[in-house]
This record gives sequence, structure tokens and C-alpha cells, in this order.
Amino acid sequence: MNHATEQLEKGKIWPLVFKLTIPAVIAQLITFLYNIVDRMYVAQIDGAGMDALAALGIVLPITLIMQAFANLIGLGGAPRASMKLGENDPHEANRIFNTAFVLLTAVAIAIGIVGFCMAKQIVVLFGCPESAVEYATSYLRIYSVGSIFVLTAQGLNPFITAQGYSLIAMLSVLIGAVANIALDPLFIFGLGMGVRGASLATVISQALSFVWIVGFFFTRKSTFRLRIGDMRPHARRVWAIVALGFTPFVMTLTECAVQIVFNVNLNQATGGDRDYVAALTIMLSALQLISLPLNGLGYGMQPFVSYNYGKGNAARLKQGIRAVTVVAFAFAIVVWTVSLAAPQVYAYLCSASDRVRGIVVAYTPFFLMGSIMFFVQMTLQNINVALGQARSALLLAVLRKVVILIPLCFALTHVYGYRGVYWSEGIADLAAGIVTAVVIFATFPRVFRRRAEQVERQRAAQDRDASARDDKPIGD
Repeated sequence: MNHATEQLEKGKIWPLVFKLTIPAVIAQLITFLYNIVDRMYVAQIDGAGMDALAALGIVLPITLIMQAFANLIGLGGAPRASMKLGENDPHEANRIFNTAFVLLTAVAIAIGIVGFCMAKQIVVLFGCPESAVEYATSYLRIYSVGSIFVLTAQGLNPFITAQGYSLIAMLSVLIGAVANIALDPLFIFGLGMGVRGASLATVISQALSFVWIVGFFFTRKSTFRLRIGDMRPHARRVWAIVALGFTPFVMTLTECAVQIVFNVNLNQATGGDRDYVAALTIMLSALQLISLPLNGLGYGMQPFVSYNYGKGNAARLKQGIRAVTVVAFAFAIVVWTVSLAAPQVYAYLCSASDRVRGIVVAYTPFFLMGSIMFFVQMTLQNINVALGQARSALLLAVLRKVVILIPLCFALTHVYGYRGVYWSEGIADLAAGIVTAVVIFATFPRVFRRRAEQVERQRAAQDRDASARDDKPIGD
């Protein structure tokens, strides 16, 4: 057992919570920087800023599809591997890691080919305003070429966090973000590449993160090793990864579906007015500022939760989850309050035109009003996955977006026009958040108790077997 893993079992709760979650939260904020920096720069392209900003809003669902598959494999495999470490089975944990690597590579190649060959058809299908089609298409083609770096880096990083190395996982994201911030102005303005430069800068930045992440698995710190002999896919192992990762996969994929629905409805309700899509892109940035750090809190706690769940340590699980819930709620309150009070800050950050700024200021408070519940929907939902509760986590993920938000968006847009798009997000977040909170707070104690009893029975069986072997006469 390395020192990081030992801390998961024996470290003091509050210091451990901050040690695990602060790097993960910073990593998510850096991910936010990835998105906001691109939007800040492309909005300043002379004569085409709002078209370019709208194009990035259209391409965002495609990038979310890649993130969804990275979550399917990375967030499905890393908790499984962490549980195996908790069960003192490092060999199986390493096989899970290598299987995930193979799956990530295969999916990245497939998505990259489809995205490159069908870029224009995809952005038109996703509701791109006619004036922004060329920008969205050029961005997507370059991004698709680099999909192997994007998807693999995002999918392997959770395996660093799973070993308790949250700081190293954070640095992998930081390296890419710093490179992106430096390369964006060079490619967009210095080399005159415009939107294509923003995409190329992102791909190169992700490639640097990929090199850092893969390099870590060759160091002595890492419990996991890339070994060809462990890369042979096994149906049972693949199913275990996919079954647990299916919930974060659906959560991200439905986010993609929601944004496509938003874009299509706005395009139809406004006659293809790019300013409303640009305003939506800015509002989604504000939503990310609340949701991504709360996701980070959940991701950061996953190694602690999965490891102690594997050990059956119910008391320690309760202490850790209670602590991170307090932190998540406090963060949600602060950022939610500021975002509703001063939405114009986001418009200024993205250099929005006066008309776009007016739309943002008018509708952001409605768009964000339900995000106060994200401390449950993001942080505790990720902990639910780490506990192996794939079915309930999946149902709760589907509830918010598929059952409530998407039908509500169509209905409100039909009645109130483009306003319905902006209103639907806040109403759905609030309603689904209340339901999710009731379910999670009611089921967690039963999950802890059931696992503790299961581990106790296993230990009793092992003790009986050991006793039987000791009592067996010599020579029998």
C-alpha cells in the first residue's frame, strides 16, 4: 500500500477532503478556462466575432460527446480499479486500467473519423445559424483530428486521481490550459487563422496534457502500468467498466442533447438569429462556472469513497461525504448568488455586442435559478457513482434532462418563443434537484449499511476457512 492509498483509509477526514478535492476543483476551473478563453478570443475577431462565438456554441455538443465517452470509460474504470485496490487486488486493478486505455483509443479513432468526414452535416443538423456554418465546420474538422489526444487524456486522468494523486491530475489539466491560453492569441490573431486557430490551439494543448498523463504511468509513483499483456479486452471487465461509467456517460450525453435542443429551438424561434445563440453560449459558460467545480468536488472524493466502500468502512464514508456536502453547498450558494446578481460580468468577459449583452442580462437569472441544487446533482451524483450505485445514479441523471428539461424546452418555446429556451433550464434544474436530494439522502444510509454487512460476512467466512485449515490434522 503506497502512502496516498494509506491516507484514503487512515487520514484525518477534513484535511483529506481538502487534499483530494481542491486539486480536482482547480482542474475543473481550468477546464472552464479552456472554454471561456476560446470564447473570449474568438468574440474579438474583427467583423465576425458573434458568428464565431455562435459557432463555438454549436460545436460544444460535439466536444461533449467526446467527454461523454471519456466519462464512460474513465469514470467507469477508475472507481472499479480503486475498489479493487481497496479489496487488495492490484493485479485486477491494473487489468481494468489497461482495458480502459484500449477502449479509449478505439473510441477516439472512431469519433475522430466521423467528426472529420461529416463536420458540415453535423453542425447544420445541430442548429447552426447559416452565417456561422463555415466557422463551426472548420473548428470541428481540426478538433476531430486531435480527438485521440482529447479523449484519451480526459479518460486516463481519473486513474491518476484514483490512486490519490489529485495534484498530479490537476497539473495535467493545468499544463493544457496554460498552453491553450498562450497559443490562442498566437494562432487566432498572430497567424490569422481565426476560429481554426482556436481549435488547433486546443488540440495541441490537449496533446501536451496527454504526454504528461501517459508519462506518469511510467513513473515509480503509479500503481497502474501500461502492459501489453493486460490490454486484452475481457467481456466481464469491459462490462464492469461500462456499467459503472454509463451514468456519467448519460449525464454528459444528455447535456449534449439538451444543448442541441436549445440551439435547434432558438434557431427556429428566432429565424436563425446568431445573437441569441451567442447569448446562450455565454449563459452556458456561467452554468459551467457553477457546475464544473461541484463536479470536481465529486470527482476528487471518488477515490476516498470507492476505496472505503471496498473496505466496508461505513463510519468513515459518512464522515467524508458529510464533509464534502457542506463544502459543496457553501460553494453553490456563493457562486449562484454572484451569478444571479451580476450576469453582465459574463457578457463582458466574452466581449459581447450590446444586443447580446442585453439578452444575457435579461435571461441569465432565469437560466441559472435552479443551479443552486447542483451541489446534489453534481457532487453527490458523482459520489453515488463511486459507491457503485449505477442504476439509481442513471435514473436521476435521466430525470433532470430527458424527463423534465427537453420536453419542457419544446413546450415553453412553442408557447413563449425563444424565452422558453432560457426559462426551461432553471425550472428543470430546480425541480430535478429537489427530487435528487430526497432520493440520495434517503438511500445513502442503506447503501453504507448493506456494504458493511456484506464485508462483515466475507470476513467471517474467511475466518471460518482459516480456522478450518488450522484445525485440520497434519497428514490429512
